[in-house]
Amino acid sequence: MTGSTVRPPAYQLLADELRADITSGRLQPGERLPPEPELCIKTGVSRSTVREALRLLASQHLIVTTRGVTGGSFVSHPDAEQLGDGLATGFTLLTNTPSVGMADLLELRRALEVPAAGLAAARRTEEHLLEIRGALFDPLTDDLDTMMVAHAAFHLAVVKACGNPLFELVGRPVYHAAYGEAVTDSLPADYWQRIDADHRRLLDCLCVGDAEAATSLSSRHLDYVAEVNRR
Repeated sequence: MTGSTVRPPAYQLLADELRADITSGRLQPGERLPPEPELCIKTGVSRSTVREALRLLASQHLIVTTRGVTGGSFVSHPDAEQLGDGLATGFTLLTNTPSVGMADLLELRRALEVPAAGLAAARRTEEHLLEIRGALFDPLTDDLDTMMVAHAAFHLAVVKACGNPLFELVGRPVYHAAYGEAVTDSLPADYWQRIDADHRRLLDCLCVGDAEAATSLSSRHLDYVAEVNRR
């Protein structure tokens, strides 16, 4: 006797269909979805099922629903921050498995940060520099939690400054995971002083638009972090 397959609920099937329309580009950002009554007729489901499907899509930041005469459900404009937050949970779960170690995470950081540093030097704006400067910390006065938060914010700000939203999308979950349990009491005594100095030198490279120096410094920075990790 073969086992039966449980059919997903109707709202899930409708949400999957609409999600496919959105992610494939058949429904463009800002485009209005059909009204609820029209979706009911088209799909043959109840209004409560349609509303549940729309609530699910809204929770995934795929649509925005507004009320009023001109209201309705509209396809969201992609936002790297929201989409990155959605990736963070799965990314963190994977990095906490035995199959993924700190060396793997550093390998990904190198693939991301080194080219991003060069792009940021060429493309950064004054607003980007202000955000990067605001993520500096003082290793002599700041506590560990403050430095870890600032560390992640610094690298994310540099990635944002490269002007490619795909870098930011990938960077958000990377930095969310990288500065969770990665820092231990076994770090060298001058570790945070070295990190702070590298950050300030990188900021100087970005300020003068020196892409070659920025990529070189970013690579050496990760060499140091990898060396500490090997110890």
